[in-house]
Amino acid sequence: MALIEWTPELEIGIQVIDGQHRRIVDYINDLDEAEKTDNRDVIARVFDDLIDYTYSHFEFEEALMEEAGYDALTIHQSTHKAFRSKVDQLKTRFSQGEQVARDLVDLLKTWLLEHIMHDDQSYSSLVQEKMPRIQKQQSGNWISSAIKRFFN
Repeated sequence: MALIEWTPELEIGIQVIDGQHRRIVDYINDLDEAEKTDNRDVIARVFDDLIDYTYSHFEFEEALMEEAGYDALTIHQSTHKAFRSKVDQLKTRFSQGEQVARDLVDLLKTWLLEHIMHDDQSYSSLVQEKMPRIQKQQSGNWISSAIKRFFN
């Protein structure tokens, strides 16, 4: 049984972000399973994939909030930065041989669910409201615009 089951209550109403959050939940579940095997190589691979994907998600999410004119962007970025700091500390400890996979799973489970339910819900309605305007103002749609900004 998965550690975290994806439910509609975790959705914020922005399809691309919900998909990314769902993938992060999958990674957390993968890390939970890897931790049970006690195989450092498997744990390291999942750990790296999870960190890479999550950090990329943060960058995309921040670009989307900026595109929508979210006025609490700086606060949201600070939250992401603090989280990255905690994860980076765990990554350092892991690379030094410590068993930190359970600590990471617990941190991610608690932090992600809290972050989605509160912090991400706070920008969701603004982004949804701005979608039609962003589509009319720029070629392509709001997602392609945010993707261009993110990757350029």
